[in-house]
Amino acid sequence: MFLKKIWYKITNKKRYQELKFIENSKKTKISLTINHEKQINLIQHKIENQEKLNFLHSGHAADIVNALPVIKELSKNHECNLFINLNKPIKFYFKHPASGTYLNENILKKLTPLLENQKYINKVEKFEDQEIDINLDLFRDLPINLTFDNIKYASIVTGIQPDYNLPFLEADDHGYLKNKVIIQRTFRYRNNFINYEFLNNYQNLCFVGTKDEYEDLKDIVKNLEFYECKDFLDMANAVKSSKFVLANSSLTFPIAEGLNVPRLLEAYPEFPAAQPHGKNSFTFYFQSHFEKLFNYLYKLNNN
Repeated sequence: MFLKKIWYKITNKKRYQELKFIENSKKTKISLTINHEKQINLIQHKIENQEKLNFLHSGHAADIVNALPVIKELSKNHECNLFINLNKPIKFYFKHPASGTYLNENILKKLTPLLENQKYINKVEKFEDQEIDINLDLFRDLPINLTFDNIKYASIVTGIQPDYNLPFLEADDHGYLKNKVIIQRTFRYRNNFINYEFLNNYQNLCFVGTKDEYEDLKDIVKNLEFYECKDFLDMANAVKSSKFVLANSSLTFPIAEGLNVPRLLEAYPEFPAAQPHGKNSFTFYFQSHFEKLFNYLYKLNNN
């Protein structure tokens, strides 16, 4: 087969591409069958036969929040416990707040109040070799392209298909940030086709990410305020009280999805895994669309 491929590569490129496609398809199927199919079927068996389910997740924080719709759906018929694994190494991630890992102790400390506020989760604990029924990290190892929709990663692992248009988070009102435009823009997943300078024409803009992210955007948006969230439940309270949310693929956007507030996603052309769902949830790639959608949401709650 190897010599045949070399021959076709030289003499018949179309046939070479066909053989390469067939070979890659076979490799993908073999990879799933040998490495993961038993795990997927075992998860299905546990969902169908157990009353209690223990979930494992290693982060990112946004990925954990994105898994909550599935956990909420399963909580209708199961006791659901969530165990968080810390310090799993990650490949290079520009200015990642967890310092070379998906999730560290500091981020877990901020995330736990938000998770514990969700009544459908029976227990939230740090992973210390507890028995696990469903490893939600499995989505990273499956032979599938992860750019399809990151809120559905847990659905791929479990086969559970919740209604992603429905809210899946609970939070309280935040008096100080009432009717602010809540903004987060991480250093990763930035769309280089657009800029934020036009936001200088708007008021009540409040940034809830890290201080260095804020200072970076403040150089462009001079009237931008900063609110330092004490934890991610505090961030969720700010989101719930907002006029609307503007964010790139970061923790703030899935929180906005979970609370069903109006929201605008800065799409990342190179890895468009984050997708909006439901009413008054939009995304953009280009500047004119950005400005039009921002203005629409800004005026929406003024009527």
